[in-house]
Amino acid sequence: MQKEIPYKIYLEESELPTHWHNLRAFMKNKPAPLLNSQTLKPMTKEELSEVFCEELVKQELDDTTPYIEIPQEIRDFYKMYRPAPLVRAYCLEKVLDTPAKIYYKFEGNNTSGSHKLNSAIAQAYYAKQQGLKGVTTETGAGQWGTALSMACSYFGLDCRVYMVKCSYEQKPFRREVMRTYGANVTPSPSTTTNVGRKILEEFPGTSGSLGCAISEAVEAATSMDGYRYVLGSVFNQVLLHQSVIGLETKTALDKYGVTPDIIIGCAGGGSNLGGLISPFMGEKLQGKANYRFIAVEPASCPTLTRGKYVYDYCDTGRVCPLSKMYTLGSGFIPSASHAGGLRYHGMTSTLSELYHQGLMEARSVEQTAVFEAAQYFARIEGILPAPESSHAIRVAIDEALKCKETGEEKTIVFGLTGTGYFDMMSYQKFNDGIMTDYIPTEDDLAKGFAGLPKINL
Repeated sequence: MQKEIPYKIYLEESELPTHWHNLRAFMKNKPAPLLNSQTLKPMTKEELSEVFCEELVKQELDDTTPYIEIPQEIRDFYKMYRPAPLVRAYCLEKVLDTPAKIYYKFEGNNTSGSHKLNSAIAQAYYAKQQGLKGVTTETGAGQWGTALSMACSYFGLDCRVYMVKCSYEQKPFRREVMRTYGANVTPSPSTTTNVGRKILEEFPGTSGSLGCAISEAVEAATSMDGYRYVLGSVFNQVLLHQSVIGLETKTALDKYGVTPDIIIGCAGGGSNLGGLISPFMGEKLQGKANYRFIAVEPASCPTLTRGKYVYDYCDTGRVCPLSKMYTLGSGFIPSASHAGGLRYHGMTSTLSELYHQGLMEARSVEQTAVFEAAQYFARIEGILPAPESSHAIRVAIDEALKCKETGEEKTIVFGLTGTGYFDMMSYQKFNDGIMTDYIPTEDDLAKGFAGLPKINL
């Protein structure tokens, strides 16, 4: 007999993950390797170590070790805000009048307001262990920059953040939280780097993109002694750290004998979705279960649903390695009217390969529908969700309503990656009725695709 399920499921401290789950180790067809953009050969440990911390490079290249131990100091830090609750959305189920059972994993219980701290503290720890002075990074909506500024403050590291210009202007409070924790925050593209000046010359007045900010952060890191570049999504090392989300979720569900049918997450670079589905996808790859996975992305930056699966530059300035991924082209810059985060032109190689194999689905949604779902969820469940998370909320509601139509009692789990308290300008646009939907035309996408490197591998 199934136990009565509480509104919030918390794990005991003894049940917290001691190891990260390395999804790639369970994949028969591994993600394609990163390539040196000059030689077109797989990036070596030595080459990557010029940009990333040495231990993180080992994790980036490891596609055979199923479980990687979490250092005790990181586990101790996790205890400050983990375990994150798995919430049964009883109120939402009731209002929707659906037979579906809905759960969400809430990652907003920390000052950064999001899941990003799970990887930020790990990357800052390895930088400190290596004896570095500081790190550089990019941030889009500001969640990653906020999390990294907290982690660097904890370990006494200098933190330099290049923030996408439109977010820098639209989200001043997120910027000020970073500065409060000691970070230096620069709107990107800027005049402080060669690549920034080049982008401004080519795209005068641009609102910026994550690809632009990455280029600047990498240039800054490689031009200063004692600094390395760290990042909040896309690469395998980040997905690895975020697997604590999925591991906690699975342990909580297993405690109550619950097996999910559908697992949904928003997808920008792919680390939060990858972290959520990691142990579940591992079971699917081993033939132990058959979950359905849905990646939800904005219609204004439709990487999986309209992108191409090819090798592309990870950044707009083309200073980073090439990654085989679903991409809109490194030169693609989302419309400035795009308010919901998830602005990256590509998708992590791990999820790209899984999607290419047909092991997960993808869906794009328009931002007015996303904010409609966000408002609806806030009024019913009492949490103001981040715009990024609200993409997952939108599709979770849609799937629950389908269950209402068919009478199927499916169990739906989605990731609520954080809170939206620093995103009120976007909410204001929605509430004032001035938010618009922008969907790139085929001509818009063609411009990004035109810049794809010509590689035949």
